[in-house]
Amino acid sequence: MRHFYFDFIFTAIALVIAAWWGYSHGGIGGLIATLSITAILAVMEISLSFDNAVVNASVLKGWDEFWKKIFLTVGILIAVFGMRLVFPIVIVAVTADLGMMQVIDLALNDPEEYSARLMAHHAEISAFGGIFLLLVFLNFVFDDKDIHWFEWLESRLAKLGKVDAMSVFVALIVLMISVSWAPVAQAGAVLIAGVWGILVYLGVQVISGMLEGDLEEELDAQGNSTGEVTSAIMKGGIVGFLYLEVLDASFSFDGVIGAFAITNDVIVIMLGLAIGAMFVRSMTIFLVDKGTLDEFIYLEHGAHYAIGALSVIMLLSVKFHVPELITGLIGIAFIGFALWASLKHRKAEAARLH
Repeated sequence: MRHFYFDFIFTAIALVIAAWWGYSHGGIGGLIATLSITAILAVMEISLSFDNAVVNASVLKGWDEFWKKIFLTVGILIAVFGMRLVFPIVIVAVTADLGMMQVIDLALNDPEEYSARLMAHHAEISAFGGIFLLLVFLNFVFDDKDIHWFEWLESRLAKLGKVDAMSVFVALIVLMISVSWAPVAQAGAVLIAGVWGILVYLGVQVISGMLEGDLEEELDAQGNSTGEVTSAIMKGGIVGFLYLEVLDASFSFDGVIGAFAITNDVIVIMLGLAIGAMFVRSMTIFLVDKGTLDEFIYLEHGAHYAIGALSVIMLLSVKFHVPELITGLIGIAFIGFALWASLKHRKAEAARLH
């Protein structure tokens, strides 16, 4: 439970703020409604982002304590205030040609108009996040892994992955299909947003590859103990940190957009999603410290398949409305199935050894 102590304290503070906000705007009825919605949003964020925690843990498990602390401190600030509050405001400010203070005033005093302006760009937001997450999924299933969950399927996908740029090729095909679904007036914006999703993903890979090359040269020339090698490792940590933040941003798009389907109050949305984001971060560290991914060998697979499903849902939402409940249940189903398959595998291995 030590991993979640601060989360419970933060939750209590957030709920007190939510209660005050609701009471000041609607008395006892407003207080009860605001607390209820905040709790619903927190649960929704956790259910939608559990697969995010598993994937984060798969990246984070090789990091040292310094970068884990950075992830839990600076990363939390970016996740809570950056993606759940500032990012939607920036979108409205840029697309509506308004100043930041004007948008903040709009969010606080005319939440329905603020919500309408943000939702008007739902297609572009979904295209960016959906394509980025699709590349995360594709690069996982195309990778030649030691452990396969669905042996027949994954072994064949791994062979396709040997073809250069296969994941980008598939992502571009999916993007063009998504663009064909978008309204004519938004098609160009959806295409650009999807291309940016590809560029951001590839950009992180390029920077990571360059730093890995530098590190290998230093290792060959000087060994492990020099300060320069340490510096290269630190830079590599920065790249990993940036990757996790972009990954979290892509996940949060779905949560932020889904939250506006429940309430237009930007303060309540930020508080509810912030509670969920805090628990997801701590869950990531818990999975790393407990070695859960090593114990449940298919859990990472299940999380990536959930990511693939989420990416498809986000891209489908360019044209079709998919209820948030379905999105959350699909993710939970993949994670649950992966846990069951992992337990079954452990029992089979134990029986074989005995």
